[in-house]
Amino acid sequence: MSAVAAAWAALTGGWAIPAAFAGVVWGIFGGALPGISPSIAMALLLPFTYGMDPIPAVVLLASVYVGAEYGGSIPAILIRTPGTNSAMATILDGYEMNRQGKGGEALGISLVSGLVGGLFGLVVLALFTEPLARVALAFTPPAYFALGILGLSVVASLSGGSLVKGLIAALLGLMIATVGTDPVSGVSRFTAGAPELLGGIRPILVMVGLFAVSELMIQVGEPDWAKADVRDTRLKLPGRATWKRMIRPHSIGAVIGTVEGVTPGAGGTIAAFMSYNEAKRWSRHPEEFGRGSVEGVAAPEAANNVVTATALVPLLGLGIPGSNSAAILLGGFLIHGMQPGPMLFERNPEVVYALYGGLLVANVAMLLVGLVILGPCLWLVNRPKPYLIAFILALVMSGIYSIEQSFFDVGLTLAAGVAGYFMRWVGLPFLPMVLGVVLGYLVESNYRRSLVLSSGDHAIFVQDKVSLALLLAAVLLAGWSLLRDLRTRSGKARAAGGAPS
Repeated sequence: MSAVAAAWAALTGGWAIPAAFAGVVWGIFGGALPGISPSIAMALLLPFTYGMDPIPAVVLLASVYVGAEYGGSIPAILIRTPGTNSAMATILDGYEMNRQGKGGEALGISLVSGLVGGLFGLVVLALFTEPLARVALAFTPPAYFALGILGLSVVASLSGGSLVKGLIAALLGLMIATVGTDPVSGVSRFTAGAPELLGGIRPILVMVGLFAVSELMIQVGEPDWAKADVRDTRLKLPGRATWKRMIRPHSIGAVIGTVEGVTPGAGGTIAAFMSYNEAKRWSRHPEEFGRGSVEGVAAPEAANNVVTATALVPLLGLGIPGSNSAAILLGGFLIHGMQPGPMLFERNPEVVYALYGGLLVANVAMLLVGLVILGPCLWLVNRPKPYLIAFILALVMSGIYSIEQSFFDVGLTLAAGVAGYFMRWVGLPFLPMVLGVVLGYLVESNYRRSLVLSSGDHAIFVQDKVSLALLLAAVLLAGWSLLRDLRTRSGKARAAGGAPS
């Protein structure tokens, strides 16, 4: 109870509440800009949290995630361009409502559905994360090694639709994690004589480069997005009759968002489309879907906002981020010397409980800010694209430089951005690579520690029951993913009229 009291004091006596409001505002603006996903909006702020206290920094990043999910629905409804990937499902009926002159009503449905989903997801997060962490407290070094392998295999198999590409990206991340000083012997590795690399390559540089810089490089070559009509666009909250129609799609979105959120690699996009399909299946008016259905907006918006909280369950409980945005939040923890996972509840319980409170404030702030921020969002979306890209790039570079006042770090970030650009070109997913960088130390150090305990006998990894179970789960998951890929290729070959390979 003392930890809860300390968290409450930190939440109310410090900068956590202002950070929650600021994060929501930035998240809504970032989500409203097509191409700037929640993870990119979080990555842009990540360097600026370096000098903040841990609690406001973590709350700020998590609040950006919350705000961006609503912000993504604004261009999806008004200009048929999703601000975030998960808002693609909102286009199907949200834009149709806008064409019928009900754009303000669609935005109101999106806002309140996001609030309902966010609060439900927060309850799930608070109820299930700490019990999961208590179970993980019994882990031994071999079990921690196996947990790291499982985390890499989960995300590698569920990111990008290709097991091979996911594993390649994860291995690249592990290679980056070996740069620097050996954690056991102290010998420098792969530094090319650069003293700046003795401490390794910080995950924040890789994250900002992959997510933010590479997206800017992509956007330079893309045509400008459509402009929103600022006339007659007023947000309108749903009435009693609309609320009654939203009860079922909200329930469907809550259940699917919970399952998809706690599943590493699934994310809000899958949850949004699955919720849309199920809402249509169980609706009393399925013929309205695709023609401006209230339920078609409510279900996906509730689902993707549930994911903003439930995706943090594996992050806080096991140290495995379940989405790109959760990976950025993991970077925020690491910046302040905290390792998400079971020990976080032992060493920094006040941060976890303050994060719960910050998410509650963020969801309430989303409703309050959402009522007044539509006008500024429309103004921002209508700015010339080159100006926006130049502003964001300047923000990235100034943030990275402010960490250590190092142009070397700026160069590493730009190099990571170029690498991310080519990874997009060949279809390699980002999340496995980020996890390789973040989990590299966990995997290597516990692998070496286990061999020290067993005098070099690798049988320790199968003699430990927890380690054996986790390794088997990783193998089964990889095998399932490979079988899925083969079936997908076979189905595409049949559809094209050719013989399956």
